[in-house]
Amino acid sequence: MIGLGLVADGGGDGGIWHQIFNFDHYGELLALVQNSLLAGALLGLVGGLVGVFVIMRDLPFAVHGISELSFAGASAALLLGVNIVAGSIVGSLLAAAAIGVLGVRARDRNSVIGIIMPFGLGLGVLFLSLYKGRAANKFGILTGQIIAVDTPQMAWLIGTSVVVLIALAVVWKPLTFAGVDPEVAEARGVPIRALSLVFMLLLGLAVALCVQIVGALLVLALLVTPAAAAARITASPVLLPVLSVVFALCAMEGGTLLALGSTIPISPYVTTIAFVIYLGCRLVETLRTKQVGRIALGSPGDPVQTHT
Repeated sequence: MIGLGLVADGGGDGGIWHQIFNFDHYGELLALVQNSLLAGALLGLVGGLVGVFVIMRDLPFAVHGISELSFAGASAALLLGVNIVAGSIVGSLLAAAAIGVLGVRARDRNSVIGIIMPFGLGLGVLFLSLYKGRAANKFGILTGQIIAVDTPQMAWLIGTSVVVLIALAVVWKPLTFAGVDPEVAEARGVPIRALSLVFMLLLGLAVALCVQIVGALLVLALLVTPAAAAARITASPVLLPVLSVVFALCAMEGGTLLALGSTIPISPYVTTIAFVIYLGCRLVETLRTKQVGRIALGSPGDPVQTHT
């Protein structure tokens, strides 16, 4: 029924595709999303760098768990009429701290996340049900909004991004060492447990940032997909974070620009671009593996040598 309504209502203007891709008055609309483009650049940088350690430490499930409590915090802030970014950050940090403290071992961590996720989602649904304001505000917390970053929010986003980037720069080397070989790192005096908690808190801040633009349901597209794509084509400790950031920036900025003239939330565009990038990297990896295999076995035209 919804799809038919869209076609019927928009038939003269191009139907559904006109709602998904509409570049009428694009220049005028572009001036309205300067803050969103800047926020997207910050999220691409933070998400790409944090995502490297999410993949290295096998924490995609933790990202989803933290996002649920971030959603609950943002929903509570919306209900109370206070700063939504602050509410999202508080919820994310509470979830990250709980996972970091209670889930030291992988098995315990997954159990803790499995408990936190439905609890956070339930709280978020409760708060949104009690909220009597604009429905667009409710929907935006879940799926993101393209014109959602005002000047006060921008200040929060910049400040939080700076904190995350500085902290990452400080712990990057020991965090990488601990992620590659935790046993050797611990034997050499690296504080594994403290580093794990610090990273979980940084991850909580990164999730809270991403929720503001792409929504609570789709933060994995920024904190997991770009880094996972980069890891398919390189293992270089230098190139991996660079490619992860580039892929995240392409997804965020490309998604923002494509969503600008449409009536669709920004998140489908961001997630689709990120997914296409991932598929491209998988294809490159497959072709490279086949090429290496052919070289190892010898090309079909080479004479086969036998040894007696």
